[in-house]
Amino acid sequence: MMREIKTYLTNLFAIDLLVILFAQFLTVLNLIFMERIEYWAIHVFFNTLFSIGVIFLANINLRKQNFFIEQLHFWYILPSIFISFKEIYFMVKPIAGADCDQYLIAIDKFIFGVNPTQFLYQFSNPILTEILQIAYSTFFFLPLILIIELQLKKQILNFKFTAFSVVLGFFLSYIGYFLVPAIGPRFTLHEFALTNIEIPGLWLTNHLREIINAGESIPIGTLNPIEVVQRDVFPSGHTQMTLIVMYLSFKFRTSFRHFIYIIGTLLIFATVYLRYHYVIDVIGGLLFMILTMYLAKYLFNSWNRFKGGDTFEYPAKS
Repeated sequence: MMREIKTYLTNLFAIDLLVILFAQFLTVLNLIFMERIEYWAIHVFFNTLFSIGVIFLANINLRKQNFFIEQLHFWYILPSIFISFKEIYFMVKPIAGADCDQYLIAIDKFIFGVNPTQFLYQFSNPILTEILQIAYSTFFFLPLILIIELQLKKQILNFKFTAFSVVLGFFLSYIGYFLVPAIGPRFTLHEFALTNIEIPGLWLTNHLREIINAGESIPIGTLNPIEVVQRDVFPSGHTQMTLIVMYLSFKFRTSFRHFIYIIGTLLIFATVYLRYHYVIDVIGGLLFMILTMYLAKYLFNSWNRFKGGDTFEYPAKS
């Protein structure tokens, strides 16, 4: 029995193990704080079921060698990232209690002498806003561009390492939300309801904002958005993940790297200009990116060595 269990576990990719461990981390938090978390039992049940499903999928993929199962095994991580994001929505505020915006605002004011989002308001114009809102909305597409290119080029080890790094980055940022819950300057330093009026775009801005707001649990018509919005400000996940993609695109010399550099730079600036983040969140995103890349290589290679598989190294400079 123990041998069979060990076999099932060693058939996991590093990313499978990462997803399972994070699901169980959330399970433990749900159990510890069950008196505060409304849907804790549903979370525990789903996390357990999902973890079993990942183990089953990994082992079926190894045995069947079916193209559809193989792709499912690679790409199930996308919904798992979003599902985890929505699960912590029900957990961060009950566990952490008070928001930390006042401290983040104070740090920005100490560094710059002004509140950066308020300072940038004087330079706003609809064309710039439109460009930056579009760039900000490419957040989920930039990792996909990188991962798909590596898969199409059959750089399988690079592909697996990149996917692992991206997922690890998301999960680390989620932990940051527990440690420093905050709602951001569009609520604290500005009037959220006036965002479209104060920094209007041209054609797509308002629609893109509505999509982003809905993803953060504040769809149109939400009566008290400041109370129900996701606490997901520190670190800036947009900055962290974009820097990871830019860094790996540079390391792998991908075909779309120059496009990613440009859009990524605009995206990071947009996090503050569009009032989603404080500058200290961006700095936090940089620090979390460095932590992610250090841990990613160590953890990825440690699991692969344990399994007797190939270890990852960055390509040598040409």
